[in-house]
Amino acid sequence: MIPLQTVFCNAGPLIALGKLNRLSLLANLYPYLAIPRTVYREAVSEGRALGSADATAIRLFGARYGCLIVEASQPIVGSYVPLATLDAGERELLALARVEPGALLLLDDELARVEARRLGLSVKGTLGVLVEAFRAGLLTFSDLELLLLAIAARPDIWISKKLCEAVLAELIGDLPAGGKDGPSSRE
Repeated sequence: MIPLQTVFCNAGPLIALGKLNRLSLLANLYPYLAIPRTVYREAVSEGRALGSADATAIRLFGARYGCLIVEASQPIVGSYVPLATLDAGERELLALARVEPGALLLLDDELARVEARRLGLSVKGTLGVLVEAFRAGLLTFSDLELLLLAIAARPDIWISKKLCEAVLAELIGDLPAGGKDGPSSRE
């Protein structure tokens, strides 16, 4: 039996996928999803205090799919000194991933992604999750295209329009001739 890969998720992908009502993709793709307590507090507790609907969606998702809320011990967090300025959630996420061999990080913040790569950690962002969902047959190309256009147009999701367009262009270039719905065609 192959052990499940631990996937640590930061607030950015949780919030973006919550706003898009696509959190279930995380459960379908990553059966062992862990959310650091500091990240959960940021995305859910602080989000609910601000009246963010996605905070409730994230809380319900976590409860429904049994996401692990994990907390790094003080020695784990204390032994990690990042070279970049990170928020508390990103720091806890990276500290946990450093001690979990083969872990995948879901992370959108560019400085935190650079730091993760410096540590030799595997990183994927919200757009990478959506592309993986498409390739796994969980989204049609039309679904993916609409989600990328929605992200590019929304000021409350902090992923650039330019990046969304680049991902879309790359995917269109990879599609077989006449196959816009690729591996997940529902027709």
